[in-house]
Amino acid sequence: MLDIFKVPEEESVRVRAADLRRVVTSLFERVGVPPDDATLGADVLVRADERGVDSHGVSNMLRGYLTGYQEGRINARPEWRVVREQASTATIDCDRGLGIIIGPKAMGLAIQKARETGMGAVTMRNGRHMGMASYHAMLALKHDMIGMAMTAVGANVLPTFGREGRLGTNPVAVAVPANEMHPFVYDVATSMVAANKLQLIRRLDAPIPGNWIADMEGRIISEPGPLPEAGQYKLLPFGGTRELGSHKGYGLAMVVEIMCSILAGALPGAMTQRGPANHFVAAYNIDAFTPVDEFKKTMDEWLRLMEATPPAPGYARVLTPGQEEAEAEVDRAAKGIPLHKEVVQWLEDICKQLEVPFNLREFAASA
Repeated sequence: MLDIFKVPEEESVRVRAADLRRVVTSLFERVGVPPDDATLGADVLVRADERGVDSHGVSNMLRGYLTGYQEGRINARPEWRVVREQASTATIDCDRGLGIIIGPKAMGLAIQKARETGMGAVTMRNGRHMGMASYHAMLALKHDMIGMAMTAVGANVLPTFGREGRLGTNPVAVAVPANEMHPFVYDVATSMVAANKLQLIRRLDAPIPGNWIADMEGRIISEPGPLPEAGQYKLLPFGGTRELGSHKGYGLAMVVEIMCSILAGALPGAMTQRGPANHFVAAYNIDAFTPVDEFKKTMDEWLRLMEATPPAPGYARVLTPGQEEAEAEVDRAAKGIPLHKEVVQWLEDICKQLEVPFNLREFAASA
C-alpha cells in the first residue's frame, strides 16, 4: 500500500487483533447478526487490518455496515439459498446478506465442488459488500487450491471517454499457494484507486496524485491536489487515460460485471442504480491439473526469481503480489494494528451508544 494511505505513527493507536475481533463481533451481534456470522464478519475485517489492507478493514468498513443493518439495507439474518446448481457450479441468492459473511460460505461450496470435480465456481446475486476480496480467495490455499474472487459493487467509475459512472471499482483477487515462500495474493481494483482508499486519504487530509479521478463532467484531473468533496468527482478505470491504457481497466471491469452479475442472472449496476452487490468465487484444485508438490516448488522458485530482480535506479527492491501483506502480518503481530485516533474514538462512541463493552486495549508486546 502506498505511504499516502498509511496512518502516521503519531496519529495512530496500536491495538491487539484479538481485542479488535471481540469488539467488532459484539457490535455485529448487537445489530442482530447471529453469533457465528458475527464472528465470521469480524474475522474478515480484522484480517484485512492484520494484512495492512486498511482500506477494507475496521477503520473504513464497520461503520457503514452497522448503519446498513440499522437502516435495513443489509439483512442481518438472510435466508440465502442456492437457486441453480450443477456438479461444479452454483448460483446463490444472498437475500441482501453481507458479502463478508456469505462470501466465505460460497467459497466453501466452491472448494467442495473443486475437490470433487477439479474446479468449482459460485456466483452470488442480491448481496451486499464483500470486503477484502482476497480473504475469500485465500480460503482455497489450505486446500492446495487456487482461489479467485471478484465483486461488482457501485457505479461510480467512468468508461473510457465517458462522463457518467457506469461501473464499480470491480476488484479481482487471485490467491495461489507456494511451499516455503509466501502465497501469491493478487487483489486489485479495476479503477485507478479503490474508493475505500480515498476514505483513508480524506481521514489523513492528504493530496491525491493526478489522473486518479475526473470532475463531474468527466474531465480528467491531471494535476495533484486535494480530494474533492464526496459526490463531486468520478473514478477512472486503471490506466487513467486512453494513452496510458484506461481501455484495459474499463474492459476488465466489464468482465468482472459479466462474471458477477449477468452470469448470476442479475443486472449490471448501471442498469439498476446499484443497490445489490454481486460476486463470483472459484476454486481450482491443483492436483487435478498437475502434482501439487511440483507446483508449489515451481512457485517458490518463481517468486524468489522475481523478488531477486535487480531494482531500477531509485527503488529498493522488486516486490511480488502478497509480499507486502505477508510482511505486514508479521509486523502487526509484533506491534499491533495501527488505528487512526479518530477511528478509536468512534469505536468507543459506538460501543457506548449500542451498550457494548469497549475492551480495546493499547497494544503491549507482553500482552
